[in-house]
Amino acid sequence: MEFAPSIATTAGVVPVRDSKHPAGPALVFPVEGWDTFTTALRIGEFPRFSFIVP
Repeated sequence: MEFAPSIATTAGVVPVRDSKHPAGPALVFPVEGWDTFTTALRIGEFPRFSFIVP
């Protein structure tokens, strides 16, 4: 997974794509939604995936 934080600060969205396929499509999330999602990962709201974020 790869995301572009510089676009988030200028465009207000976070594009995310599969880094193994850089020419492939990107999912685009509003900054607020991305922040909510990553915070939920960090605090363990998704126990099965809590190992992803240190």
